[in-house]
Amino acid sequence: MTIFYRDDAFLLSIAGALLCAPAAAQTPPPADDAASAPASGLTLGEVIVTAQRRRTDLQATPIAVSVLDSAALRDRHVQSLGDLRDGAIPSLRVTPFYSRNSALIVNVRGVGVLGDSNQPARDQGVGVYVDGVYLGRAQGLGAALYDVASLEVLKGPQGTLFGRNTEGGAVNIVTRAPSGALGLRAAAGVGTVGGYSGEVHLDLPALAGVAVKLDGLVTARGGLVRNPLTGQRPFDLYDRRGGHVAALWHPAEGLSADYAFDIAYDGSSPLYYQTVAAGTLARAPAQPVEPRRARVASVGVPQQDSVGRTHGHRLTLDWQAAPGLELKSIAALRALTQSQYDNGSANNSPFKPHGLFARYSLADFDQRQWSEEVQLIGETPRLHYLAGALYYRERVADQAQAFNTMRWNQAGTAATVIPLTLAAQPVDRASRVTTESLGAFGQATWSPAVAEDWLHLTGGLRWTRDGKRGSLYVVNNRTPSVDGVVAPRELDAHWSRVDPMVTLAADAGPDLHAYARWSTGYRSGGANSRSLTYAPFGPESVSVWELGAKSEWLDRRARLDLAVYTGGYSAIQVDFSANYLQRDSSGRLLETTRTTTETFNAPGRGRLRGAEVDLTLLPVEGLTLTAAYARTALRVPATTNPFPQSNGVAVATPVRIYPVYTPRDAISGALDYRAAVPGGTVRAHVDAAADSGVYANPYDPEPGVRQPRGAAGVVVNGRVALTDVAVSPGATVELALWSRNLLDEQHLFFRQYTNLLGTAGFFNERRTLGLELGLRF
Repeated sequence: MTIFYRDDAFLLSIAGALLCAPAAAQTPPPADDAASAPASGLTLGEVIVTAQRRRTDLQATPIAVSVLDSAALRDRHVQSLGDLRDGAIPSLRVTPFYSRNSALIVNVRGVGVLGDSNQPARDQGVGVYVDGVYLGRAQGLGAALYDVASLEVLKGPQGTLFGRNTEGGAVNIVTRAPSGALGLRAAAGVGTVGGYSGEVHLDLPALAGVAVKLDGLVTARGGLVRNPLTGQRPFDLYDRRGGHVAALWHPAEGLSADYAFDIAYDGSSPLYYQTVAAGTLARAPAQPVEPRRARVASVGVPQQDSVGRTHGHRLTLDWQAAPGLELKSIAALRALTQSQYDNGSANNSPFKPHGLFARYSLADFDQRQWSEEVQLIGETPRLHYLAGALYYRERVADQAQAFNTMRWNQAGTAATVIPLTLAAQPVDRASRVTTESLGAFGQATWSPAVAEDWLHLTGGLRWTRDGKRGSLYVVNNRTPSVDGVVAPRELDAHWSRVDPMVTLAADAGPDLHAYARWSTGYRSGGANSRSLTYAPFGPESVSVWELGAKSEWLDRRARLDLAVYTGGYSAIQVDFSANYLQRDSSGRLLETTRTTTETFNAPGRGRLRGAEVDLTLLPVEGLTLTAAYARTALRVPATTNPFPQSNGVAVATPVRIYPVYTPRDAISGALDYRAAVPGGTVRAHVDAAADSGVYANPYDPEPGVRQPRGAAGVVVNGRVALTDVAVSPGATVELALWSRNLLDEQHLFFRQYTNLLGTAGFFNERRTLGLELGLRF
């Protein structure tokens, strides 16, 4: 395997990360963790995963998987998926959609979404699952996580095992189930920037065969950038609350019913978009260039929280029909409403005397989904198999408004708020869509007797049929008009696909497992609600060859996992922006008063290549060092921009396409130390992550001007705790001090450029600190 570096700054950031603390995608968990067993003396503990829909040892699972257990999540102060954007798992990229903390883009190995994921009729490329239930929207993913036992990231297509939309991989979140024994875990904490948190997890004794568990949590933080307009919300705050109840019933031997209900509130404000270098347009004196991370916005603007409300029901029925034969049903009903308010770009507005500026974007999103998945899981001495089917249906609607909220004075030294009534503002766009997906999948692993059980051949197949019926019925506050025809723009499209998978695995020794895998994946087509035509775009697909090896060394004191892959990426969905009064590629006039977005499939076949390394070391008892590295090379074919910025006339000019939200190189690592002291245990953790920067837009801003890339940086997190302090028989407390971005690193992770407005973007979060007190009995 050969790895080339072309960025000296990134080499320095890697060195800094390793010197601070070699980092990790796996951490030895505490003894009560459901995902893994702890290290014992000088032996690394076993890591148990459910990546193949059954409990298996990670080191014998022929899939590239990274795991964060409950201890690793707590040590990194990960309270939502959005907190993983600092790169704890190098192959996983979690990024807010533009400035919105309320909608997350999730990519694995560069595959996921290479554009606007904030779309009712667009699916995700990486499936996010909680206890087997697929979460269909980017909205809602920022909600607080409750009592997670393990978070598994499965890399590469996983369609023969998981319900839908896993062409890039799957994020499999497993929560703790009711234990049936009385127990309480509670914690409360305070932090800088007005932060506070609290959580309670109560297990009740089983009664009549029913075990019940109750979870409640709240976590909040004030804004990282102050809004100087009196009475208005700051930028980059969050306020998350949630409740969860689970009941596990065993009515008979081998039969269980697991019901869960969850409800969550997720309030957040947008990131602050600041200009770091001026463009050619004049700037107001009250609107300075801000080359460093701002603590106070240059101009105060009207701002309110974006609020997401989710709730859902899940019922899992599990029947051990016979020895080695299990039948399972997972039924779920979920609902989501999300408001998205963004007035974070005033610092990047051009100046005109008495001119309007500070564009306020308001978007409302509503989703209802229902899913039913059935699985047949079986095994014989030579054969392990799984067969499943999924029906998924969702209804989604969105509505958006955008208008200016401020006006400059003649000199540009002060701005006034324009009196506005939101209900009176025009609706820029409104759409609704119904999605139905039907899938059948399965795989089987055969271990032939002639090979003395060291050889394992797995074959799998998935069939999918997706259909979308929708309507874009408002554009510019009226019925859409395309080439003089006034009518809602309708979507009625269906796609079907068969995806195979083949894996050959070998137990080359007691501590060495190797595999070769070929798999394909698919993401359905759709339509872009930011467009004018609502024309459908087609599905995209990947085909990946992967070689991997998982090994243990030094009497299980060292663990080394390697994976290399290459493959094709076809018909990639790419977004292009259209200027005002544009014509499409057929010459039809598109009537609009705003910039719009259309999605097209890139022609031909792109290329995926990469390598991943995960290392865990136990040099002495109580000390664990872990490190992970990912190299991702994604090439997208040049694609004709149907809406070039040239007087509204379409010119067939192929443009270079950049892989967005995916760094070429990423590394992370951690150091964990545990030692007994009089009266308790000291646990210390430090982790660091760095990457080579990501592109925010898929093509160059202007002919001859290359797309800028976000800056590299090293982010260090830490936690030190005194645990297992007995306060009464059976009860212990923990006192912990934590920090995110301990060294207060700052870099522009999201960077954009235009000749007129200059270079602007979003900085990473500044340092935060906190203190926590926990109780357990």
